[in-house]
Amino acid sequence: MVNSQARVTNEKVLKMEDAIKSLGADEYLRLEELTSVRHEFVDGELYAMTGGTMAHSLITTNIGTSLKSQLKASGCRVYISNLKVRIDATNSFYYPDVLVDCGHYVKDKTFTTSPVLIVEVLSRSTAAIDQREKLFAYKKIDSLKAYIMIQQSRARVAIHLRGDDDTWTKQEVDKDGYFTIEICPGTNIKIHLNEIYDDCNLDADNLQVQEESAAYVW
Repeated sequence: MVNSQARVTNEKVLKMEDAIKSLGADEYLRLEELTSVRHEFVDGELYAMTGGTMAHSLITTNIGTSLKSQLKASGCRVYISNLKVRIDATNSFYYPDVLVDCGHYVKDKTFTTSPVLIVEVLSRSTAAIDQREKLFAYKKIDSLKAYIMIQQSRARVAIHLRGDDDTWTKQEVDKDGYFTIEICPGTNIKIHLNEIYDDCNLDADNLQVQEESAAYVW
């Protein structure tokens, strides 16, 4: 996630919890336009989001920049951090760190339902959510071809890919490796981990790496 969620302490957003037990999607969208704090929405419940680290922001920018340069003239657009994705199957809205959408562009729209690629940069506080709750939800998006999860403190990436038969496979890449993804017929992207972690000053012996790694499932 671009921002670490306050889900760890189950911090609900609304001050008026006694008056509003559960929000509908339309109510959530209206509320989100009025507040300066971003929230994700999961089946009627809101969860506040807090700021991320420098490494998180840099990794997000690096992969977003690589995607944008490779997708020029493809008809697809890259969105970083602020565009929501709506998932009707799980009645949820999330703010992916990066997403690619090849659908119709509507300049004032605040969410999409048709991403082809989603990227989340994991942190200790969001790793479980990104690897379980969001993995489950994102796989419900019919248009989605790939979901990428990136660790912050060491060069390691997990890519979940949807095949032509609608089955999902998982690929893991680390160190100075790379991966390729077919966004749509005739449009392939290739990303090296060196690009993703450029200027991040990773230290494999750092204690933070060991502590953070314990939060990851894979």
